[in-house]
Amino acid sequence: MALPAYPASAFPDQPAAIVTGAASPRGIGRATAHRLARDSWAVAIFDLDAAACREVAEEVARDHGVPTLGIGVDITNEDDVERAVSEVLESLPQLVGLVNNAGVSSPIPFLDVTTAEWRRVIEVNVNGTFNVTRAAVRAMARNHLGRIVNISSASAERGGGVYGRAAYSGSKAALLGMARTLARELGPCGITVNSVAPGSIDTDIMGGRLTEDRIRAMLMELPVGRIGTVDDVAGVINFLLGREAGYITGATYDVNGGSHIA
Repeated sequence: MALPAYPASAFPDQPAAIVTGAASPRGIGRATAHRLARDSWAVAIFDLDAAACREVAEEVARDHGVPTLGIGVDITNEDDVERAVSEVLESLPQLVGLVNNAGVSSPIPFLDVTTAEWRRVIEVNVNGTFNVTRAAVRAMARNHLGRIVNISSASAERGGGVYGRAAYSGSKAALLGMARTLARELGPCGITVNSVAPGSIDTDIMGGRLTEDRIRAMLMELPVGRIGTVDDVAGVINFLLGREAGYITGATYDVNGGSHIA
């Protein structure tokens, strides 16, 4: 008896991807945009700062010769998200990839966290991811092809970390549950959904919060003996969005230099 199979859509020669939170100078999103473009992806940069988005988009297009868009987007605003995704669908090749990278951190201990701070983090990290994903998957489902990657954090798995406390860790844990649920629900639509959980990565967010003593202590705990780079994370994201990852869904890739086994 033959096993049932869902019809597979052909992977386009030049797919398009949305990368949220990609305007930061030393961030994972920006590195991911460049990594995808190296493999001929058209890329849409979403971030709050419209001018910075356009600058990054121009940089990626100049360096890699691919179509790009830089769009200022408040991902917590549903109408803003719908407008931006519509612009991507109208202006770039077929939308295949979505990297939910935009987020805010929160180093405040639980006993000190205010309701306003809690809501601020959840609104961006969880509700913002929901808004962008909902808008993007409609087009992916129509084409029966999509790759979604949520950027979570080692903090979600360990219960806090260097700069993430309850609000941040809780929001990033929510992204893991969302990815696994969507992997089940959207699989029949030809869409895979996975997560990447970075550990200690040298970004603007981490750089300003670590003392030299803390860095030395961290290095002693990491089997690989170094802090991670944004390119370490971008390479994994690029793989999960690519042609070869069509049978991987609901998975979490830990990019942490072995911190979980140290």
